[in-house]
Amino acid sequence: MLTAARLGAAALAAALLTGAAAVPALADTPGTGTAPGTGTAPSAAVPEGLYGKGDPTYDGVWRQSLALTALTAAQVTPADSAVAWLTGQQCADGGWPSYRADASAACDAATEDSNATAVAVQALVALGGHKEAVDKGLQWLKANQNADGSWAYNPGNPGDANSTGLAVNALLAAKTDPAGVAKAGRSAFDGLAAFQLGCAAPAEQRGGFVYQPSPDGTPAQANGLASGQASLAAAGGRLPVTSTNRTDAAPKALVCPDGAAGTAVPRADSGEAAAAYLTAQLAAGGRHLTLTLPGAAPAPDYAATAWGALGLVQGGHPQQAAGAVDWLAEEGGGWTKGGTDAAATATLLLVAQAAQRDPAAFGGTDLVKQLTALGPAPKASGGASASASAGASATAKKDEGGSLNKYWPLGIGLLIGIGGGLVLSLQRKRGAKL
Repeated sequence: MLTAARLGAAALAAALLTGAAAVPALADTPGTGTAPGTGTAPSAAVPEGLYGKGDPTYDGVWRQSLALTALTAAQVTPADSAVAWLTGQQCADGGWPSYRADASAACDAATEDSNATAVAVQALVALGGHKEAVDKGLQWLKANQNADGSWAYNPGNPGDANSTGLAVNALLAAKTDPAGVAKAGRSAFDGLAAFQLGCAAPAEQRGGFVYQPSPDGTPAQANGLASGQASLAAAGGRLPVTSTNRTDAAPKALVCPDGAAGTAVPRADSGEAAAAYLTAQLAAGGRHLTLTLPGAAPAPDYAATAWGALGLVQGGHPQQAAGAVDWLAEEGGGWTKGGTDAAATATLLLVAQAAQRDPAAFGGTDLVKQLTALGPAPKASGGASASASAGASATAKKDEGGSLNKYWPLGIGLLIGIGGGLVLSLQRKRGAKL
């Protein structure tokens, strides 16, 4: 997701994504950034309209896009300033960088970021009414696809599973068939398949994704974050996940007949193979995936677990995702740094929505209220929780009825049918708008 190519350190990318790398907190006062052309983050103020209080240098567009996507799915209408901040970060050629302090300065094409572009496209599709910006973003993705069908974090570098998966998500969100987006005869799905382990790998690795193939030809090992994130694309999904598919059977492990060792995982089997791998890894890891950084002890990987849960739900396996969702509800406060990390909070909200959990009581936290408080006061709040906009502005008012009242009859029915002690699940059915 973050700076793997530009900074030349996949470990740093994983640390940023999982919250292991701290970023300096900024003041609440909106600011205008630094001198034009410096490319550095503002040192004393949060840019107007941006969600979160941390230094946005590496994740400004990322966290803003996730926040806007999650809040829109929660029926919160974001402030105009929040949307304008995101659209204002887009470069003239259609791509987005991770962050640019001076949006009036020309972009450096080398710093444009496929991950930021992919999630920005998905956010603007979810918001609706931004067709021109979405179309330009898609054109940028198509122009910067590698010859093997993959995408790199920054253009001109070897592709990776995370970036390719996110690009596929963006194409699907914009109703563009990834099979028809190709370079040199290799489609986006072909690019994704290059990172998925098939019959040549040990049985316990099959279906998982490597971040990048080993350059020296040594046996590749599935990566937790790559597998979790790419699984959503393998299952044919995008953000927000609204799938109501459900397959009661466990995901099917990849079948390997004689002679299949050298072949790629077929497109038709990709999602199920990824789901089977994730299910086994979650069971072995105690309901979460694991992060291993050089020189550090293995630790729970919140981001990988969250994306893996999204992929499982999209693939029709919410029951296999349930343990991971429970774990995130119980332990997610550490990832969100007590509710101050906008990207982590938004991702948890997307998971709660996908799993049809109550976002107003996810592990005892009102995620909509928590995320709303990290940005400008919304224009309207119509659904996710009665207190979604509380604390965002002294003038912002709660919906006295709230969506809990809206779903009260459903709650009574569930409680009568299956007994007390279960958290009320609110089904979020919202189609992506162009």
